[in-house]
Amino acid sequence: MMKVVCVGGGPASLYFSILMKRMDTSHELTVYERNPAGSTYGWGVTYWSQLLQNLYALDPESAQAIKENSVHWDDWVVDLQERATLTMEHGDDGFGIGRRTLLDILARRAGELGVRIVYEHEITGPDAPELDGADVVVAGDGINSRLREPHAEHFGTEFTVGRNVYMWLGTTKIFDSFVFSFVETAHGWIWCYGYPYGNEHSTCVVECAPATWTGLGLDAASEADSLAVLEKLFSDVLDGHPLIGREQPDGSAHWLNFRTLTNRTWHRGNVALLGDAAHTTHYSIGAGTALALGDAAFLADALHSDPDPLSALALYSRRRIPAIRMTQRSARNSARWYENLPRYAALSPRQFVALLGQRHSTTLRRVPPRLYYAVGRTLEGLQDGTHWLATKLGRGPACECCRPQPTEGG
Repeated sequence: MMKVVCVGGGPASLYFSILMKRMDTSHELTVYERNPAGSTYGWGVTYWSQLLQNLYALDPESAQAIKENSVHWDDWVVDLQERATLTMEHGDDGFGIGRRTLLDILARRAGELGVRIVYEHEITGPDAPELDGADVVVAGDGINSRLREPHAEHFGTEFTVGRNVYMWLGTTKIFDSFVFSFVETAHGWIWCYGYPYGNEHSTCVVECAPATWTGLGLDAASEADSLAVLEKLFSDVLDGHPLIGREQPDGSAHWLNFRTLTNRTWHRGNVALLGDAAHTTHYSIGAGTALALGDAAFLADALHSDPDPLSALALYSRRRIPAIRMTQRSARNSARWYENLPRYAALSPRQFVALLGQRHSTTLRRVPPRLYYAVGRTLEGLQDGTHWLATKLGRGPACECCRPQPTEGG
């Protein structure tokens, strides 16, 4: 029996607690979340069919609830305004689910299994008394983790800030597919992508270069004025529906530059990093939720495999960091592709869409855009990068590509 404290009540911590309880009901699991229940910010999150298969192997009950509350699509629509609108098969079934709905499902399932969830309770640092006596402390408290930051040098924490600005929005427009829209303005390109996640709303993420952002006056505009500009620019895909922002006390628009977080190691003593506290990957490949749940599966498996918690955390770090390296590389390539979008925008619509589908690939760094389409490369689906374990609790072994590989000393 282990005493485990999870700091942060996001998908990673909740799913980890579910898996630990399924492995051994005697484990004592407590999750501390600083916000009230149901107060999470965010619209919908995406995932792909391979993740759903893995979820069924690990915990069929929560997987079924996630599937029943998700919206499904199997193609892309790429809107280039008057130039063309193309529909392309994605190659993998995509799903959207509301972030609040996902958290509710996981919290309910964790509670059924005996996990103690404490809301409106903030853990202020690694010396908090709530952590005393824990065999394992899981730092699932996000990109600004209070458990990680005091020991950033040990973890090897590094941030890289993206050049483009973006804003995460909702809309009452219910998209039938995963939709991309690219608009050329007098100040450069601006684009959005949207996907459904329920019966009432879709997610809509808007991105552009800094010069476009300032040229359109969005850098100085209030949220209401920003949304009015964006609704006009993307009227073709919104069909008159409004965009919905995040309420800020001062009425400002919530524009951000994406921060990519990496850590050299994910453990220190009895503390393990999980989800956004350990890593972030650019939103444009839609892998964040899948990777967080994958972290949970790897950590639970390591603790189940090694009776010594400290040794198990070292095993988790050695196995999981290499397992997501390819996805992190894909995310960096995707972000850079968008940062260099004008380079591709003058191509024919079909060439442009082919490159859009391959933006995560290292191939783009070697083949000139005008040749890429000509050599007959086909449009491949986005990869969710969920190479993680589905064994101990599964209804069948994971495929070889999903197994953690032996590491030196492991």
